[in-house]
Amino acid sequence: MAALIADSLCKSFVSGALRTDVLRDLSVEVGAGELTLVSGPSGCGKSTLLAIMSGLLRADSGRAFALGEDLARLKPAALERFRLHHTGFVFQGFNLFPALNALEQVALPLGYLGLGDAIARERARNALEEVGLGSRMRLRPAELSGGEKQRVAIARALAKDPQLLFADEPTSALDAANGQIVIDTLRRIAHEHGTTV
Repeated sequence: MAALIADSLCKSFVSGALRTDVLRDLSVEVGAGELTLVSGPSGCGKSTLLAIMSGLLRADSGRAFALGEDLARLKPAALERFRLHHTGFVFQGFNLFPALNALEQVALPLGYLGLGDAIARERARNALEEVGLGSRMRLRPAELSGGEKQRVAIARALAKDPQLLFADEPTSALDAANGQIVIDTLRRIAHEHGTTV
């Protein structure tokens, strides 16, 4: 069964008199529990595709389905709820709060799911241990390496127990060794959790 379906997606951006077609009639299906890599040169539309498939951006034409939902038909509040309850995001810039330690970073979004503090902290602790940061959970971002920061970001997404996990260039700010750790972690999440990554 497909967890994500792009059907004839088109997306353009306009800057002054310049119109740039980023996606032209793109169709793809991603099966549930699969780890899928989208590769290509800078500016070819990878991030745009992820933004459309996760509901962060609307296509100009075509349809995007996630877990059977036609994202364009969801009203903004319903789309926000869908993303909150079914998706996790990992970005290349980590998006960590400087004043929070790793445990607090991971537990924070769980409050929006309605989880109590004790349950949120337990899930955060488990997620950090799963990505190999059990001994580093009391450290703030300034005390962590780039690879560790990215694993905190992965743990934050993982703690939500999402069906869909979107990672936009999660290794681009890392050296080869840390990049491989991140890829291996994402592969394991897809395999062991059945998450579509």
